Parts: sequence; C-alpha cells; structure tokens
Amino acid sequence: MQFDDLVAASAAVASVSSRLEKIGRLKELLVRLAPDEIETAVAFLAGSTRQGRVGVGYRAIADGSDVAPASEATLTIADVDRAFEMLSSVEGSGSVAARGRALGDLFKRATRDEQNFLRRLLFGELRQGALEGVLVEAIARAAGVDPSKLRRGAMMTGDLGPVARAALTSGPASLDAVVVQLMRPIRPMLAESGNSVAEAIERFGDTVVEYKLDGARIQIHKSGDDVRIFSRTLRDVTGAAPEVVSAMRALPVRDAIFDGEVIALRPDGRPQPFQVTMRRFGRTSDIERGRAELPLTPFLFDCLYAGGTTLIDETQERRIQALHDVAGALTVPRLVRPTLEAARQFASEAVGRGHEGVMAKDLTAPYAAGRRGASWLKIKEARTLDLVVLAAEWGHGRRRGWLSNLHLGARDSVTNSFVMLGKTFKGMTDEMLRWQTTALQAIETGRDSYTVYVRPELVVEIAFNEIQTSSIYPGGLALRFARVKRYRTDKNASEADTIQTVRSMAS
Repeated sequence: MQFDDLVAASAAVASVSSRLEKIGRLKELLVRLAPDEIETAVAFLAGSTRQGRVGVGYRAIADGSDVAPASEATLTIADVDRAFEMLSSVEGSGSVAARGRALGDLFKRATRDEQNFLRRLLFGELRQGALEGVLVEAIARAAGVDPSKLRRGAMMTGDLGPVARAALTSGPASLDAVVVQLMRPIRPMLAESGNSVAEAIERFGDTVVEYKLDGARIQIHKSGDDVRIFSRTLRDVTGAAPEVVSAMRALPVRDAIFDGEVIALRPDGRPQPFQVTMRRFGRTSDIERGRAELPLTPFLFDCLYAGGTTLIDETQERRIQALHDVAGALTVPRLVRPTLEAARQFASEAVGRGHEGVMAKDLTAPYAAGRRGASWLKIKEARTLDLVVLAAEWGHGRRRGWLSNLHLGARDSVTNSFVMLGKTFKGMTDEMLRWQTTALQAIETGRDSYTVYVRPELVVEIAFNEIQTSSIYPGGLALRFARVKRYRTDKNASEADTIQTVRSMAS
C-alpha cells in the first residue's frame, strides 16, 4: 500500500469527532492492507513505529526533515518501515551522520503531507484519535473478532501489531492461541489514586495493604537460569541490574513471571530518592561499578505465572500465595485483611520508613494487564497526581530566562485529550528550572511573548492540598497549593492521571 493512503486515512480520522466514524474510517484502511503491512500500519496509526525508538533526537529530526518535499507520492508503507529499521540499527562510529543521511533521504522522497505525518510520528505528537482504544475496535470490526479478545491478546503480548495481523489474516481462532509466554513481556496493571485506607477497605472489603515503593517498576521473567527484566514500558533492562538477575536465579522455582519494583536503599534500609535509583538504568557502561556504588534491591508484589500455570485470571489472593510460595523474603511488606486500625498503623509505618505510602488491593480481583484497574489504589501521605505539562511561562526576577510557571493538564480518557487544571511555579530547584527550560523548548509547538506551548509529553508529579471547583479552567476544577515534586521521566502521557480520577477525588 502507498504510504500516502495511510496518511490520508489518518487525516480523515483526525477530521471527525464521532468515535464510530473514526472506527469506520480505520476499518476501510485496515481491510486493504497486505499481511506484511499490518504491523507497521497499526503502529503508525497508534502514533508509534514498529521499532519503538529509532535513535534520532529532536535536533536531528528537525535538520533531517528540512528538505523540499517530493512532487508526487511514491513511498510505500514498507519503504518507510525499512527506513526506520535502518535508523534503529545503526551503531558505532559515524552513526549520527549515517542516521542524518538516512533521515534526509526519507524526507526527500516524501510529499508535503507525508513529511508532516513523519515529523509528527517521530516527534510523538500524532493525536488524531486513532489511539489504541479506537484502533482495537476498528481492527476487531475489520477482522470480525470479539474486541475483548483482541484487547486481551494485545495485553498479553505487549504489542497490538502482531495480534492485529493474526486476527486480520487468520480470524477469531488465532486469538485463542495467544497465551502468556516466558520472555515476552505483559503490559503492567496500573493503579488509581485513592484518598485513604478507610476508603479502600470500605470499597473492597477483602483488602491487602502493601508498602507503596518509590522505585522503578519491573517485570521479571525467569526460565531456569535465564532471567530477563523489563521496564514498565516493556524495554529490556536486564543488563542494568545484574544483582536482580542473581537474586532471581536463586529462587526455588524454574519458570515464573513476577511484577515488582526495584529500588536503591541507603545503608540504614531507607529508600534513596527515585532519581537516584533511576541512575542505574541510565548507565550503559561500567555496570559493575554502578552495582557496587548503588546496589538495587527487588521487591516483588505479584506473580503472573509460576511452574507452568498462568495466574493472570486468578484472584489477587491466589497470586499473593503463589508469590510467597516461591519468592519468600523478596516480597513487598504487606498486611492481608487488616483491621482499619492496623491498616492505618501500617501506612504510618511505611511513611516512617521513607516510602510514599501504601497500595490497597482487592483480594478478589484478577490482574488487569495494561489497564488502570479500579482494584488497585495508591494511597500516599501527600495527595499527588501525575499530570502533563501543556505549556510554561517565562519567569521574572531571579527566574528571568527560565521557563517557570507550568500549565498542568489531566488526561481525558474519553477524548484522548488533556484538560487544564491550573498552573504552578512552586517546588522547583534551580537545577529543575534549568532542565525543564531545555526539555520544554525541545518539544515546543509554538509561543507568544510570555508562554511556550509544548506537545503533551512530559509527566510531572504534583502535590497539592485540595481540589477546588473553578470557573477559570475547562475541567471546572483547580488544584490548591499545587507544587512540583518531580518529573516522572519513566512515564509517558498515556499513563498520566485522568480528569475522571480528579473528579472522583473531588467528590
């Protein structure tokens, strides 16, 4: 298929607001794809590439795309995929120049509309409404399959593309064959924000309360001595944590998949700040030195597979038991079915030991892979939300020359847009101001004399005192005494808290 056909379909989807019409436009395109084009097209329509990160930064994209457009459309979907494959595979001396040449060659062959699509794709700013929820429905209709089965297949494989190809080429029976496989990461279950342990116990009844750790989320796959560690974005980070590999090899189970966190601890057992833990995952050389200076400790809180048995559909209580049977001392501290008084004391103890607070979970619930499950609640001492930066205003006085006052937005899970909740310039160190001034200008979409507007990509954790009604902001709510705690560079915008969550917290 011509790449221009996909670009035109994307534009058509962006031009309509009806979800059903978006699904219909996408279905029309999907049924025309050749089998070997499906995975690439699905990735493009969802705003990503089949290769994930292709190794080019903002400046390289801007420079490489600054060429005259082609007068006619000649690129195919396969041509673009091959170009991205080349970009992602170039390594070693001269790789920067080689990527620049390859990027320039691709953009020279693209028409103006194709160039615009490619820029937005590489910058990560494709927000045409064809995100995964709509895309899953369109694929299901094109293939004649149950959307829930398609969604489950994508969650268990961590990638919608191959599942879409199976459904579109082999029909419903192909989805029955999608099962949990060792060394193929599963999309992690996410938590909603809660107000208190009292609220959680009242909601769930049968409740388990665990320490809420401020570490790096990991998923560990073990098959004998073969251990693989995946980040929350399903990136293989095994090489960054050899001590975790050693700890997993010592466990008395041959085959298992664990969900957990890894954290750097101080000598007294208290946690290092999140940014300190993440240093280990930014290191690409001298891993052993990092291990000696900043050892990582794994804390496991779920077991998704053990001894040949898939546990995703089992209850939280059953999965906890399986975890304790094989992981023992590596499990996160927890209380099962505590009284309210015991749960409150446990939460106070967690904070006293330097942790964020507690997680409260419904003991009767399955593992909702890839979704923000209502059966997990994160309860922190200070109320916080993970929000997205929409814009920033230039500072005054001592902050002149720095982007300071952040415009904050919550994700709307219905429209896939962002709803502004207010602004803040509080809680920022000079180091943070310097960093965000550079980072925000790198994703700039426009500016006026006071404000730089940016793509909604950077996630920032915001602490606040309370949520108030507001006639100023579109969501009708505002955060009182909002202040920045940190940037969550381990999260993307799709994982930010939703306006629906904020409204439930305010009610």
